[in-house]
Amino acid sequence: MRNVIFALLIWLGLGNALRAQEADIQATIDSQLQAFQIDDFGAAFEFASPNLQRLFQTPENFQRMVTQGYPMVWRPGEVRYLEIREQGGTYWQKVMITDQSGRVHILDYRMLETDAGWRINGVQILDSSDFSA
Repeated sequence: MRNVIFALLIWLGLGNALRAQEADIQATIDSQLQAFQIDDFGAAFEFASPNLQRLFQTPENFQRMVTQGYPMVWRPGEVRYLEIREQGGTYWQKVMITDQSGRVHILDYRMLETDAGWRINGVQILDSSDFSA
């Protein structure tokens, strides 16, 4: 019985830790989306991981990638957070974005915890055929 109680306490503790991580991760994504809304690509670039910052080198290069490849992120109509998962030490936050024309997009944000807090380490567009606005 003690083992069951101990296992339950560990499970509850891990669940609380994941919920705390989830809130911080979602706040990071929200902050970047808010920066996109006002075309502050310098601020949005700060929420990218150091690896992405090295890859794109400047906020202007980052801006081109976002506006051309991820217009639903640059100008979302509605944002809804779906599940978060930890996989091999990496956290992934699934996000449903409805663009301004009503199309639904499902994105998977790969997150990286740094000394400066959570940073976005990549975004993958998933198949959204199962969803509708």
